[in-house]
Order: sequence, then structure tokens, then C-alpha cells
Amino acid sequence: MDHPVRPLFLTARLRLDRLVPADAPLLHAYRGDDAVARYQGWKPANVGDAEAFIARQAVQPFAAPDSWFQLAIREKDSTELVGDLGIHFPPVPGGAIELGVSLRPERQGRGYAREAMATALGLAFGDWGYRRAVASVDPRNVASIALLRSLGFRQEAHHVESYFFRGEWVDDVVFALLAREWPRQG
Repeated sequence: MDHPVRPLFLTARLRLDRLVPADAPLLHAYRGDDAVARYQGWKPANVGDAEAFIARQAVQPFAAPDSWFQLAIREKDSTELVGDLGIHFPPVPGGAIELGVSLRPERQGRGYAREAMATALGLAFGDWGYRRAVASVDPRNVASIALLRSLGFRQEAHHVESYFFRGEWVDDVVFALLAREWPRQG
């Protein structure tokens, strides 16, 4: 699969590109917010953590096998960070691509997460040639579940108390979507 070296993807309202050092304060602000981070695997303790994360992403090749790549989500005509879209590229060709999204609280409810995810799915099932996408969600995260269902994902599993997360055993719900189930976006 061929992937761009410098990812830059445009939607009707958004630009998805690399995180840059200037994003660190905002990345820390929303990813460090307890309400946003409640179901997230990564929560930066300070701006330095966000800077280190961005520095690691800067040298990571886009679409490296078995890696997470975090794309910045920005409004099309702005450099300001709205949120981020995580893409886990599978370790082997033909594996399932995994997606996750986080937005600043004041930017939620505008359809940005859906627009960014739909763009990633269109690329994954189109140009990138993947046949399956998955997402893993805490069942208490009703907003993410609603987003996944709105994109056509179906629930495939509900693992009870299967994941030790921040000091407690939590459930994990797995959603999936096949390329042949993906509606052609116009």
C-alpha cells in the first residue's frame, strides 16, 4: 500500500495533517482534561508530555506497520488544533485498521469527529486497500458508540471486565466495519 510521506487530507471543513510542536499546549489541555481522557489510553501529565509525544510522531513514518499515527484535526482554513484522529496500522497487510478520535470539548457536537472518521474510512477502504476497520470502546462511552454506529460499525463483542484501566477492571466493546459495508461517500 502506498501512503503519503507527509499526510495531508482535506474534507469539506477540515484538514487532517501532522501534529506540530505549536500544538502541544492545546493537545495537553484537551487530552489532559478528565472528561475527555476518561476513556482514552493516553493522558499527558503536562505540556512536556504532549511535546514529547509530538516529537515522537514527527519522526514516525506514516502508516508504519503495527504503529499508531495521530493526525491533527484542524478547521480547513486554520492552524489551530480542533482534535486528533488516531490510526493504528496493522502489523501485517490485510489486517484490520483501527481508529479513534478525540476533540476539544468546545469543538464537540459539530460533526467534526464523524467527518474526520469518515475521511479515514474512505481512504482506508479506498486508496489504502484495507478490508476491515475496528474500534474498541468502553461501553460507558455512549457518544463514541453513537458515532461508530452512525458510520455503519456493528458491535461484534462485549468483553466483560477484560481490561485493567486506571485502577479498575472495565468492559471493552469491539465494533467493526468491512469495506463492502462502507457506503460510498459522495
